[in-house]
Amino acid sequence: MRGQYNVLFLCTGNSARSIMAEALLNLKGRPGFTAYSAGSQPRGTVHPAALRQLEKAHLPTDGYRSKSWKEFSPSNAPHLDFVFTVCDNAAAEVCPIWPGQPMTAHWGIPDPAAAQGTDEEIERAFHNAFMMLDRRISLFLSLPLATLDKLALQNKIDQIGKE
Repeated sequence: MRGQYNVLFLCTGNSARSIMAEALLNLKGRPGFTAYSAGSQPRGTVHPAALRQLEKAHLPTDGYRSKSWKEFSPSNAPHLDFVFTVCDNAAAEVCPIWPGQPMTAHWGIPDPAAAQGTDEEIERAFHNAFMMLDRRISLFLSLPLATLDKLALQNKIDQIGKE
C-alpha cells in the first residue's frame, strides 16, 4: 500500500461518531491520512455535544457538516482506501460500491446521540464514544500498512473493531 491514505467514516446520521472519528484521524494521522465522514441518512447538523467533545480534546470544530455518503461515490470524489462504519445501523445497510474497492470494516460504537438522562450522563456518553474511537484510531495508526498484504491488513482492521 502507498503512503497517503483516504479514510471514510460512515454512520447513519453523520452527526456525532463519524464526525468525531474524522476529527481524530485528521489530527492523529497527519500527514499520511485524510479522513472524511458521511451518513446514509444525514441529519443535516452536527450534534452540539460532539462539537463540545472535540473542543474538550482541543480539536478543531470548524468546517464539519452532516453530509450524505453519495458525495463520495462520483468518479471525481476522493479515492478511498478505507471505509469504516462506526454504528450498527450503517453496518446493516447496503453500502454503495466504492470505486477502487477500499478495505472496509465495522467499528460499532454505541450512539451517544441516543443517550438519555442528565446533561452529565449525555456528556459521558459522548466522552465514552470519543474515547473508543480514539483507541481504535490509535490502534489503526499503529499498523504497519506498508508491510502488510491485503488479507492480513483486512484481518487486523476487523480485529480493531472488536477491541
